[in-house]
Amino acid sequence: MRKTLITCLLVLAPGFAFAAQEGQLALAEGDFAAQRAGIESELSDGKTYAELSAKDRAAVREALDRITQQLAGVDSVEELDEPTKATVFNEQEKINTILTQARADSRLVCEHSRPTGSHRKVTRCQTVAERRRNMEESRDRLHRQQNAINKNDLGE
Repeated sequence: MRKTLITCLLVLAPGFAFAAQEGQLALAEGDFAAQRAGIESELSDGKTYAELSAKDRAAVREALDRITQQLAGVDSVEELDEPTKATVFNEQEKINTILTQARADSRLVCEHSRPTGSHRKVTRCQTVAERRRNMEESRDRLHRQQNAINKNDLGE
């Protein structure tokens, strides 16, 4: 019995740790319907989770639907049996993981620079994900060019 209780606490602890973060699902804080509505509005606003793929949006909505089904007819998560409670908290973790990564990728970063030959500052803003994609594309382009030069030097 004691071992089961400790195992349950270890499984549920990460869910409670995420409860304090804004914009995430925290079943321990109460009203699931209000939290779901907040998440749905953030998914729909086009800004908060701008870099969230359609696949991940669908996964979040499906997980929210599964939690809604599990919580139907009960007032609190505490009323659920242990396997159902574990399923609900696993779905919560999935949602929180996807939304946390999407929020980080959707963060806007602005860079102030002066173009060569100019004293005028230019501001360029991109999301973290856009900056990462641009960096990877530039790196790939450089590698392709270097490979083409190396092949020409070898006489191939």
